[in-house]
Amino acid sequence: MPIKIGLVVEGHGEVKAAPNLFRRIGHDIDPSVLLEVQQPIRRPRSSLVRTALELERAVELAALKARPRGGVFVLLDSDDDCPATLAPILLARAQKAGMGLPVSVILPQREFEGWFLAAAESIRGKRGLPVDLVAPPNPEEIRGAKEWLRERMRGHVYSETIDQPALTAIFDLNQARAAKSFDKCYREIRLLIERFQV
Repeated sequence: MPIKIGLVVEGHGEVKAAPNLFRRIGHDIDPSVLLEVQQPIRRPRSSLVRTALELERAVELAALKARPRGGVFVLLDSDDDCPATLAPILLARAQKAGMGLPVSVILPQREFEGWFLAAAESIRGKRGLPVDLVAPPNPEEIRGAKEWLRERMRGHVYSETIDQPALTAIFDLNQARAAKSFDKCYREIRLLIERFQV
């Protein structure tokens, strides 16, 4: 019986990339588990973070898709907010709307693409990136990970809707776990799988 995952995301790139990422992580954790990742619900970050009830509505819709055996993940860039401060606030709001399902809030420090930077060696030579690409020190601290990738691409211009899903399909999950926020995402998916394993 599949474990369903409802997703709330902010960007067009994550709509395509996040389901693949969650399936890849699930397979890495336990290849015998079927994760059924639902079509993500996309809302602008500003409305999810600041608008009353927008996050709650999105989480409720995601929970309806994930019931009765699953969980909800909210995946938003932290941008300039401190993830350690913002995540508990968003989690408290999201859990109230989660219809009793497990709810997780994952905030990549700065942005989703920071996870690619943490695993830079695994995307060498792909999507116009150099074959000697090296991860920068403290990849999650870089404001403008998209720009970091764009500056290094040759004969190719980074496109969130094209390159984010493509790089998500190939970047090394273990290398990316050097990024604390990605490691948290990985661990939260493992907890969900363990909860429903017989």
